[in-house]
Amino acid sequence: MHTRRSSPVTPGASPTGHGRKSTRRSHGGDRSVPRRTRTLGALLAAATLLVSACTSGGSTHSGSPAAEAALAALPRSTPAALAPYYGQKLTWRSCGAPGFQCATMRAPLDYTEPDGESIRLAVARKKATGPGERLGSLLVNPGGPGGSAIGYLQQYAGIGYPADVRARYDMVAVDPRGVARSEPVECLSGRAMDRYTQTDFTPDDATETAELVGAYKKFAEGCAADSPDVLRHLSTAEAARDMDILRAALGDKKLTYVGASYGTFLGATYAGLFPNRVGRLVLDGAMDPSLPARRMNLDQTAGFETAFQAFARDCVRQPDCPLGTKAAQVGRNLKSFFGKLDAKPVPTDDPDGRRLGESLATTGVIAAMYDEGAWGQLRDALSEAMEKNDGAGLLALSDSYYERDADGGYTNLMFANAAVNCLDLPPAFATPDEVRASLPAFEKASPVFGEGLAWATLNCAYWPVAPTGEPQRIEAKGAAPIIVVGTTRDPATPYRWAQALSRQLSSARLVTYEGDGHTAYGRGSKCVDNTINAYLLRGTPPTREKRC
Repeated sequence: MHTRRSSPVTPGASPTGHGRKSTRRSHGGDRSVPRRTRTLGALLAAATLLVSACTSGGSTHSGSPAAEAALAALPRSTPAALAPYYGQKLTWRSCGAPGFQCATMRAPLDYTEPDGESIRLAVARKKATGPGERLGSLLVNPGGPGGSAIGYLQQYAGIGYPADVRARYDMVAVDPRGVARSEPVECLSGRAMDRYTQTDFTPDDATETAELVGAYKKFAEGCAADSPDVLRHLSTAEAARDMDILRAALGDKKLTYVGASYGTFLGATYAGLFPNRVGRLVLDGAMDPSLPARRMNLDQTAGFETAFQAFARDCVRQPDCPLGTKAAQVGRNLKSFFGKLDAKPVPTDDPDGRRLGESLATTGVIAAMYDEGAWGQLRDALSEAMEKNDGAGLLALSDSYYERDADGGYTNLMFANAAVNCLDLPPAFATPDEVRASLPAFEKASPVFGEGLAWATLNCAYWPVAPTGEPQRIEAKGAAPIIVVGTTRDPATPYRWAQALSRQLSSARLVTYEGDGHTAYGRGSKCVDNTINAYLLRGTPPTREKRC
């Protein structure tokens, strides 16, 4: 998720991607079913959290241990100064697709000054369809940070979640502060963002290093110029407190929630702050909130390497693999191709004249690691680029990751992503020299992606707002059972993070999916889906660890 997130060469979210339907067979005896139609972009949006999450904040020591301090719960009683927010009534209106309603809620911009300025947050819902007794509201968040929860609700969850779940719950989403429809952070124009995404994120010399640092500074300065006050109040802890105000405004005594990728960090934070208000929480593609950023970055880099090796093994079994006939060749050949693009980008069909260089190509490959259903698309794109000198396919994958539309505009995904990540944790690295010193560890974790992901962690070193968060364990003592889901070959939120979060949360039940791709619910495993649906509909979590 999640995986909090950074910006450049990292995988993330994207409602504009082109996914393919596929059928997958799990590796743990769980017979697969056809995957629900879900675009790569929707999966990326749910995944945003990830690379960036890992790449943005953290400790300055790569071997830093996990945090020992636990997140403290807030008082059970609502402070009097917050009563007007908790007592607000939402005014619903029709919006977006048929059947959806929207409203605006208010929350304090600064929770330490609840009588001060407020922030407006966009909310959407699709009411329970019936039949059956209504169970309340089910809040969803796809990850990021920066992914639009409302977009995810309207494009997927509100129409693609199991019919039984949608029959019994009002499906609800709120765009977190600073995201999409909720006073969004804006940093660069479309043309400036094009230049930023084409920056060389694997600098070879002092000149290229200075250009990368300059790009990070310009990005940060743009964010500060647009939203100087809001930028200080976009933390995950504040977004979690906003969710509790929404819970009250919806009339629910407890929160029922499904969060993916970074959404697991948001949901776990809610549980830590309000353990007595936890209803049924599902945290799919879990992050480990106790890790410093550099450690998270290394873990995630290794996670993408695990996913890439799975892709390599699959690729050489296909007749159209452009990267060799043996799995051991695939990484070397791809790295060699990236080097050629670094020296000489290839043309695309882009009307704005963008060519495919190393940075955009790397982002395109990483985007496809989120969903094994995109591996065929990736093979096609690589074949076109390597054999026909046509970079259009990889550029389309990269654009889906960055949420760039055909007119050259971007959503604020990457802007909000950096804003939240750089506030949640101290920077992973303070200087380019620190990055260079850590390159051997990152390249060991992933020979193909390690260098680029290491440099991607430098972005928060130049952020205009000081971080307010630190790594913390989350125990949520006294909370109702919480389901934590981990996929064994998840590229963005390594499986070990799900194991770690399940050990931290006092009431966690771990569900393990033995398979590929990022997150597991609604992606083809009957075992996973039946387990989560039973929990959401009947409140019956697994009695012990469940493997699918």
